[in-house]
Order: sequence, then structure tokens, then C-alpha cells
Amino acid sequence: NERVVRAVIDPAGDHKAQLDFWREEYVLNVRIKNYPKPYVAVIDGIVMGGGVGVSLHGSHRIAGDGFAFAMPEVGIGFFPDVGATYFLPRLAGRTGTYLGLTGARAKAGDAVALGLAEAHVARVRIPDFVAALEAGEAVDAAVARFRSEAAPGPIVQNRAVIDAAFSASTVSEIMARLAADGSDFARDAAKQMGQKAPLSLAVALRQMQVGAALSFEEAMRTEFRIVSRICRGVNFYEGVRATIIDKDQKPAWKPARIEDVSAAEVDAIFAPLGADELDLSAVVEKAA
Repeated sequence: NERVVRAVIDPAGDHKAQLDFWREEYVLNVRIKNYPKPYVAVIDGIVMGGGVGVSLHGSHRIAGDGFAFAMPEVGIGFFPDVGATYFLPRLAGRTGTYLGLTGARAKAGDAVALGLAEAHVARVRIPDFVAALEAGEAVDAAVARFRSEAAPGPIVQNRAVIDAAFSASTVSEIMARLAADGSDFARDAAKQMGQKAPLSLAVALRQMQVGAALSFEEAMRTEFRIVSRICRGVNFYEGVRATIIDKDQKPAWKPARIEDVSAAEVDAIFAPLGADELDLSAVVEKAA
């Protein structure tokens, strides 16, 4: 509702209310991930932000013709959350890092090839696919019967560029490798990164570097640590102001340059919260 939205985007707002919102969302993500029955998400449109959290963690992710996935959070001074710390590093090669740092979109063909979706089902066949599920057909059997090929897109086609550049250990080195590559794809990726919040880029890269070794629950606790610090900073609110409220597209990021983001600053964002850690005990115990 409007009260919740205003609480989330108000820099002088009630941080407890903000964190209550994210806590509830992250717990829901864990519940979906641990849900013991088939959880089928048929995605035939844009899937971003909270939509990612309620769809991609289920047991079956089906991409329709209109599938368009993106994690554009670094463009508003935020970070890829709702489980991105877990699933982006597990995509093919360094494509998860590319998606997290550029906010680029992945369509159906790329989604299936990279692991964002299990299968593509053409839009005209989705009603019959859903009807088969409602009639009791086993999910895997229905997917096998209705799936169709989807042509790989620019992400798969540029895997070599992505893997070479986004395997670098720092944002600055990624940018340098993209510049050295010189292809149109690399130039566009660098341009997109240049518009993002430098601190958010550094946080997102750290997420990609640590996320592959984390369980889903550990990843969600990590994200709650990050959001607990982000909501007390300035970049998220400045990003929302510049892109959503005033729409001047001129955010004043702090720090303004990636070179001015220190490792200590990023370390502090990822530091444990002590008694304020995200409590997932009830969810995990129920799943066990």
C-alpha cells in the first residue's frame, strides 16, 4: 500500500518499518525456495524486483515469448536482492555478474540457456500448458510436452566477452577490460555500468564473488545485512528521486566515482548484524 511504499523510499522515514517490509519479503523468498510441492511460475512478461523473488525460486520457471528478466537495482542506488546473491552467481559463466552490474535484460532464449528458466513455452501454448497442470498432469511431463525452442539472444552470443571482462576482481578492472575489448556489446555494457551508483556496483560485485559459496538462507541473511545499511545511506533515495520521482536522470551518487569506494566501506555493509540478523529459524525448521 501507499504507506509502505512511502516508508521504503523516505530517507527520513521509519527504518524499522522499512526493514519490516524487507524482512517479510525475504522470509517469503525462503518459504518459496523451500516449498515442498511443485511451484510453477509461468512468466510471459517483465520479471524484475519483487517479481523475481516470487517466481524464480520456485521448482519450475517457464519462460513465455514475452519473458524479460532484469535486476536493475544498481541504477537506483540499491543492490540485486530477493535472492540474487544466490542465483546470479550460479548462472552460466559470468553472466550473473554481467546482469547484476549492468541491469541488462535477458529474454526467453537467453534465460533458458543461462539457467534462469527451465524451458520456453510459446505464448499460444501457455493456456493449454496451464490447463494440463490444472487437470493433474505431472509438471515435468507437461513441460516436456509443451516446451519449444527459443533462439539464444545477445547474452549467449557474447558469452566470451562477458566471461573475459566480468571475471575481473574489481569494478574498475571490469570497466578496463570492456574498454580494451572495444566491441559494440562491450561499449554498451560499459555505458550502462557508468550510469549506475558506484557503491552499488561494488556491493553487487561482492555479492557475486561470495554468493556461489552460500546456501540460500545464508544469501538471504547477507542481503538483509546489506539492506539494513543501504536504507540508512543516501544513494537509494537519490536514485529513486532521479529516476522515479523527479525523473531528471541526474543522480548525485556518493561516492561519485568507483575509485573512491573503499573495500572497508563495502566490508561494513556486509558485516553481521548481531541480534538484528534475519531470523529464518521457523522457515528452515518447517522445511526440514
